[in-house]
Amino acid sequence: MALSKFNLKTIESDHTVVDKLTVHSYEMSIYLVELEVNGITGLVYDGDKPMRFLSSQDVRNAFSNCRVLTAQMSHESPYDEMIGNPQSAQKASVLPFSMEQPY
Repeated sequence: MALSKFNLKTIESDHTVVDKLTVHSYEMSIYLVELEVNGITGLVYDGDKPMRFLSSQDVRNAFSNCRVLTAQMSHESPYDEMIGNPQSAQKASVLPFSMEQPY
């Protein structure tokens, strides 16, 4: 099943209700965001490329005009491979992610 594409500018301007927001965390402070809206799942794009966020706060700021019902962060660790071990069979770590703005 192919993922849809969500345009960040459209999501922001429409005050979209997001059923689930998943922040995919990668090494080097790179984050991609996957949304589920009305049963449709897809990555957030800026033009024709997936939108790269450089911090968790960038994600919070980008979706501050949206109502996010559930948010989580997913992280797959490459450390086994980095130290010469075979690829780990572990699944990605999925943790709750707060969309609350810090004080």
